Amino acid sequence: MPARDSFTALMATMNKSVIGQERLVERMVVGLLADGHVLIEGLPGLAKTRAVKAMAQALDFDFTRIQFTPDLLPADVTGSDVYFSKDGAGEFRFQPGPVFGNILLADEINRAPAKVQAALLEAMEERQVTVGEASHPLPSPFMVLATQNPIEQEGTYPLPEAQTDRFLMKVLVDYPAPEDERNVLRLVRSEEKAALDPPAAPTAEPAAGQASDAHGVARAALDAARAEIADIHVAEGIERYIIDIITATRQPAKLSDDLGRMIELGASPRGGIALDRCARAYAWLRGQDFVSPGDVQAIAPDVLRHRIALSYEAQGAGRPADDVIADLLRLVAIP
Repeated sequence: MPARDSFTALMATMNKSVIGQERLVERMVVGLLADGHVLIEGLPGLAKTRAVKAMAQALDFDFTRIQFTPDLLPADVTGSDVYFSKDGAGEFRFQPGPVFGNILLADEINRAPAKVQAALLEAMEERQVTVGEASHPLPSPFMVLATQNPIEQEGTYPLPEAQTDRFLMKVLVDYPAPEDERNVLRLVRSEEKAALDPPAAPTAEPAAGQASDAHGVARAALDAARAEIADIHVAEGIERYIIDIITATRQPAKLSDDLGRMIELGASPRGGIALDRCARAYAWLRGQDFVSPGDVQAIAPDVLRHRIALSYEAQGAGRPADDVIADLLRLVAIP
């Protein structure tokens, strides 16, 4: 099965478990293909955690979860050196923490204090953990899917700009449509019924050497997909378009006076890198071997909404980042 078919099937599997959140599912898969981390923001109960679990299960990758709280310590995330003693001799051995997984769910990430954020920052950027004088590489692939609540501020620690910039995308999750919500009720009802039904008879154990290779197949498909995405053609005009968009976030007044009053701080060079990577993955998922301006425009809000800082005037006028980005995309010339 071609690599693209594998990820089309992955999204279909996830959409059966996470109803009405097709855009969230697609962006999570784009983040996986682009080898980046994704910040998911939405109100409680919108299936953010369920979506992450559904992807990890469908991929058969090692899945770990950390529930962030104000009393969390860095060692609770990274692990620590533990003293072992045997026959009168003792030594310190590294005990890995929950960050050592392929898919890490950082639930309510903005509830953790600064020291924990710093520990996670190294894992996200360097793909390693440093404890004492030793550095320990994280498994590959490694992806952080973090969630946060946009309305609850008590007991939270807003993520610093240096950390939000490490997220490839920030995806906003909204309420599902009424028909989708009715299907959610039916899904939950069927799951409750299945949990009460007697378990099916156990199947025969596979013979030695014939164990399931789903884990390896999933990783092979991911490696093949990333290799194909690396070959996606990006024309010079599209490269200029990406840079023009990033530059416009830093010099918005050159596009319009109104936009200049809305944006206080623009995107870093990491924003252009993320836009290029995500646009290539997005185009690949659609069966294209090149990136079009439409691909860049489609993915730009998810890449930029957490990388620009709005002015006090924009906040006072109730202008969300997505509205400002939409204005910016309308004004930047399309190649």
